[in-house]
Amino acid sequence: MRHNKKFNHLGRTASHRSAMLSNMACSLIKHKRITTTVAKAKALKKFVEPLITKSKEDTTNSRRVVFSNLQDKIAVTELFKEISVKIADRPGGYTRIIKTGNRLGDNAEMCFIELVDYNENMAKEKVAKKATRTRRSKKSAEAAPAAVEAPATEAPKVEELKVESAE
Repeated sequence: MRHNKKFNHLGRTASHRSAMLSNMACSLIKHKRITTTVAKAKALKKFVEPLITKSKEDTTNSRRVVFSNLQDKIAVTELFKEISVKIADRPGGYTRIIKTGNRLGDNAEMCFIELVDYNENMAKEKVAKKATRTRRSKKSAEAAPAAVEAPATEAPKVEELKVESAE
């Protein structure tokens, strides 16, 4: 029975799995988005999000803890210099998984995993959504145009011009 065994081993030994997650985390930090399978992305999310949280506090101890997991000086430097500054006010949820369909060779579920604050396309959509207004009911939609009057600086209406020319 599998009671209380929730950890996905990804078909690898412990050392292989930790090395793979470390390499994937370094790639994610360097490139801000990587393509992988959904199972690996979910495992990577659990691996990398605590490291990003740790990077918010730039101390010697937190750098050592992150380096012990990543084993890459360039990735650690980028994490503490760029990424931690950009996600400083975010309380969690630093990564996003976007499913892209199945792989042709073995039909494995594929996805992107990316850092949330680095996708400009999603940021633009959020701004556009905030700018839109909510839908009004019919009663308030009919009452709203009557309440709003045309400003006095507009050009005279065509009907007023016809009346003046007839006189």
